[in-house]
Amino acid sequence: MKTLRLRIITPTQIVRDEEIVSATIDTAAGEITVLPRHTNLFSLLKEGVITIRKEKSQEDHLAIGGGYLETDGEHLNILVSRAYGQNEVDQQLTQKALDQAKKILTTSKDDQERHEANLLLRRSIIDLKLLKKRRQRVQ
Repeated sequence: MKTLRLRIITPTQIVRDEEIVSATIDTAAGEITVLPRHTNLFSLLKEGVITIRKEKSQEDHLAIGGGYLETDGEHLNILVSRAYGQNEVDQQLTQKALDQAKKILTTSKDDQERHEANLLLRRSIIDLKLLKKRRQRVQ
């Protein structure tokens, strides 16, 4: 089975460095799946969830911040502001953060406070998506 080398790098660490079968990720132009022998590509990434396939039945998911993707078909390099796995997310804290962000957005008139609440809301939604994928995998 053909593979490509995945490296996910944040400003503080190399999160992943492994052989994979494919990766599905949200770019500024839409969702793409990178496979071995993919055409050369450099793309802007949106915050979201990346799906990594190591074998046909083995999937892993990570939440990522914005960044860049580069591939030559043999290597897939992903440079992002942050990346973390499903076991690093607490559902209760995430739900609490989501509720708090919604409350601030409906009551606050301060632009800075609303901006920070929007960031918190976006991150919370991504974390809940990540947790949902873990539940789907367990079932």
